[in-house]
Amino acid sequence: MKSQTIRRWSFIHTWTSLICTVFLLMLALTGLPLIFHHEIDHLLGDSPQLREMPAETPHLDLQQLVRAAEAHRPGEVMQYFGWDEDDPNGVVTIMAKTAGTEPNSSHTFMLDARTGEAVAMPSANGGLMMVMLRLHVDLFAGLPGKLLLAFMGLLFVLAIISGTVLYLPFMRRLKFASVRHDKSTRLRWLDLHNLIGVVTLTWALVVGVTGVISACADLIIAAWRNDSLSAMIAPYRDAPPLTQLAPASCLLDIAAQAAPGMRPDFIAFPGTRFSSEHHYAVFMKGSSHLTSHLLTPVLIDAATLQVTAVAERPWYMDAMGMSQPLHFGDYGGMPMKVLWAVLDGLTIIVLGSGVYLWLVRRRNSRVLNSTQKVAP
Repeated sequence: MKSQTIRRWSFIHTWTSLICTVFLLMLALTGLPLIFHHEIDHLLGDSPQLREMPAETPHLDLQQLVRAAEAHRPGEVMQYFGWDEDDPNGVVTIMAKTAGTEPNSSHTFMLDARTGEAVAMPSANGGLMMVMLRLHVDLFAGLPGKLLLAFMGLLFVLAIISGTVLYLPFMRRLKFASVRHDKSTRLRWLDLHNLIGVVTLTWALVVGVTGVISACADLIIAAWRNDSLSAMIAPYRDAPPLTQLAPASCLLDIAAQAAPGMRPDFIAFPGTRFSSEHHYAVFMKGSSHLTSHLLTPVLIDAATLQVTAVAERPWYMDAMGMSQPLHFGDYGGMPMKVLWAVLDGLTIIVLGSGVYLWLVRRRNSRVLNSTQKVAP
């Protein structure tokens, strides 16, 4: 590789890395506990605990749960029902002053599907894990924070690519995984920096790309609303506002008939960003571990309970659905979480060693320049 090309790639690698390093360190540090958020919530007592009841205890229908939720938070309206992965008797409920209230201003709790009893979810309303999540997702700055982190993610990907280009000629001079212990501290750290960077290369690219996609979730959802959802609700564009919603009791049965072989993930009530002013939207998911992150919305007329559309998923919604669990290692259970945590820790070492190497090089350059100036 020509020296001029090497200098160009070195410049790109140095400055893309330095610009994003502080943000990436924050993301790596906050991402580490988020990998184990279920376990940490349970340890801190932030996981909702439902009462022990006989296994055959029947569930209330959805409309009874709606009434229980409204009684628990009078003056607020329903936004979402979701089904807890860990406990089939738990229904995650989100309510707010208005249906269109943005998610960070909503209140989340769990309803016992058997009794309608409300159970607090501290971790979803400002607990430690929520603080970690907000720092990791948007820096408590909403969409501007997400876009800033998306840009930092792009710089990270560029730093990985440029680092790989620079490492290729380096590999020809040394055996793979060589660390020159007989050399200076700087060279030892350079070898470790390169070695760990190559070992974590694929994982870092996966996490970097999925992080960028996840950071753009608001834009992706907005595109889906303006494209797919807008086309599905076009016949209702001039319809008068609803004065009363049809009972939600049979929504799951209706959606199951419209999307056979799938199971419900969540229900978006009318007026939320995942539905329209005139529809319930029941989001159905596949039964396998992989397809459980690919959601198909069934739109149900909120006045007549007629199915008006079963939407095909656009590719960008599939990309978002697949990227978020992959970003946190949620696909393979505890072994994958442990692997993700180890690779996250190694990435912290790569980031820290990169800053160290840059500082040492700058110090050596200043010393050399000073020596040259005083030399006769």
